[in-house]
Amino acid sequence: MSENLQNGGGINFKNTVLGIQFLFVAFGATVLVPLLVGIDPAVALFTAGVGTLIFHLITKGMVPVFLGSSFAFIAPIQKSTELYGLPGTLGGLVAVGVVYTLVSGLVKARGLKFIEKLFPSVVVGPVIMVIGLSLASVGVNMAKTEWWIAILALITAIVVVVFTRGMIKLIPIFAGIVVGYVASVVAGAVDFTPIVEATWFALPDFTFPEFNWGAIVYMIPVAVAPVIEHVGDMYAIGSVAEKDFIEKPGLHRTLLGDGVASAFAGFMGGPPNTTYSEVTGAITLTKVTNPLVLRISAITAIVFSLVGKISGFLKTIPQAVLGGIMLLLFGMIASVGIKTLIESKTDMSKTRNQVIISIILTVGVGGAVISWGTFSMAGIGLASVVGVILNLVLPGDSKKVDVQ
Repeated sequence: MSENLQNGGGINFKNTVLGIQFLFVAFGATVLVPLLVGIDPAVALFTAGVGTLIFHLITKGMVPVFLGSSFAFIAPIQKSTELYGLPGTLGGLVAVGVVYTLVSGLVKARGLKFIEKLFPSVVVGPVIMVIGLSLASVGVNMAKTEWWIAILALITAIVVVVFTRGMIKLIPIFAGIVVGYVASVVAGAVDFTPIVEATWFALPDFTFPEFNWGAIVYMIPVAVAPVIEHVGDMYAIGSVAEKDFIEKPGLHRTLLGDGVASAFAGFMGGPPNTTYSEVTGAITLTKVTNPLVLRISAITAIVFSLVGKISGFLKTIPQAVLGGIMLLLFGMIASVGIKTLIESKTDMSKTRNQVIISIILTVGVGGAVISWGTFSMAGIGLASVVGVILNLVLPGDSKKVDVQ
């Protein structure tokens, strides 16, 4: 890869092609989240594009990042929408962006050790496991609408992620959706009505938030895992670019970029925008670290969001195709939690660590709910809060998350 692509270069044909290519790395996952939680995928593309540009503005255009929808929020959004409706849930997502902003200020004032103390691996690992495991039944229920299509999409994703190389290896979700969709068309299982009825140009179906304390408190703790993932991504991207983004423009700025972008998405009716591991992987592989390339990806996402036929097409993807992808995706999320515990060398012989992990898992997966009047906390949010409290009050120390 040329020095020009790594360290600079203006808008030209090669950079434009790279920018569009990077969008497709994140495309499958970015549109999967809204499809699963009942949000217009065009809104997710629009808010991801604008959110990425906001991030680049706040970080002085120094960090090669594309923001996308976070899987950590799928289950909480689904449950919160049942309890408080979509507008109330969006208010909770705006609050998540505010939490990012507060964490940004604390990092600037007290340094990274603040996050390491609150969120060591013994807390983060099982919380990530809960995120994946709590969604397992959703994936199975969607897959069983047409098992053979779901299995075909699943096998495609597995083959791509295990046996391929290069950029193809980074788009297992996209590949699985394409193969599953084609099979569904052949089987006559696709209703093309949304595509036919869609216009070529259409504004996304924006939904504006309502602010409900119950939804806000329910959603805020879910920010724990994405915050930790963000730190790891900044180290990974900095290593490839041979720059210390933790120092300059500073972790506080990159966290602030995520926070403002997520708050903007909530105001417009989209899922939270966070630093995205798929794009981080693509940058690591290609060594393309020119931030302009990612800004081109962002502009492309905005353009795609205004094409009504694209949104119509995304709405025709059968449930079985999405379910097949979810069988792999949510299991892999859970495995990342296990990996976090292993790589940080969490001492499982310590009773305190066993207690923290077991309580987080049983509370998060078991459906525990704490209610006060109209307010309630459950699932990932409740498990995260319980884990943080147990880690702070139980005697002994836990290893920090190894984010480098």
